[in-house]
Amino acid sequence: MVSTEHKRAALYEKLQLLRSITNSHALNQTSIIVDASKYIEELKQKVEILNQDIANATSSHDQNQLPVPVTVETLEKGFLINVFSEKSCPGLLVSVLEAFEELGLNVLEARVSCAESFRLQAVGGENEEEGEGIDAHAVKQAVAVAIKNWSESTEQD
Repeated sequence: MVSTEHKRAALYEKLQLLRSITNSHALNQTSIIVDASKYIEELKQKVEILNQDIANATSSHDQNQLPVPVTVETLEKGFLINVFSEKSCPGLLVSVLEAFEELGLNVLEARVSCAESFRLQAVGGENEEEGEGIDAHAVKQAVAVAIKNWSESTEQD
């Protein structure tokens, strides 16, 4: 009889501990266990997202080795190009704009900050006279090459 009460008390204590860990406000056993199960699923999702972020960061770092990250999104008529660096990058804007020119992209709209950090957000549209179709990957590659060339030229100075 004592062992049954002892087991019941131990189970109650463990359920209260589980309840506190999972921030559950449930009062009965079943609800505490359901809340704990949901909490575990949330943690699994967070771990999965973090692992994906780590994999993406590692693969993009291995692929690019760029000092400045580049993103390119396809728009209805053109591309949204984002380039950002936490430090100032003298001459980078010229290199990126030259890459646009080589691709036949017209800058339709742009926001640039070159003071303490470097940020370029540009909407580029294809030059209709060129007639060649350009995809987002080609734009990103061209900008990446421009950044790499700029980076190598600034290291030599």
